[in-house]
Amino acid sequence: MAGVGKGVPEFEDLLPVMAEKLGGEGLMRELSNGFQVLMDKERGVITVESLKRNAAVLGLQDLRHDELVSMVEEGDTDGDGALSEMEFCVLMFRLSPGLMEESQLLLEEILQEDLKSAAFC
Repeated sequence: MAGVGKGVPEFEDLLPVMAEKLGGEGLMRELSNGFQVLMDKERGVITVESLKRNAAVLGLQDLRHDELVSMVEEGDTDGDGALSEMEFCVLMFRLSPGLMEESQLLLEEILQEDLKSAAFC
């Protein structure tokens, strides 16, 4: 999704801002809403065809077919040729370096706290 159009902020730049403003639950709700917009209503997953059909909603109407295929393939962890809601959310986080960094720092902080509390048991 990066570099799609002139003057259009990249997705990676917006997701951390959304997370900060909406909180974790709000961000997940927005990602779920995005999934609902892009998914094939009959299959309940995002396919290349549903992505192409709904890409204009996200300003991605100029993406070529091979770029849409690459997007689906990048997030398709189970190899079924489509994105489930979980795969979509994981992909969105992976595409956001800022959120990945924040998540890693939070995880490290939690692990440190767990180690400290385990040492006192």
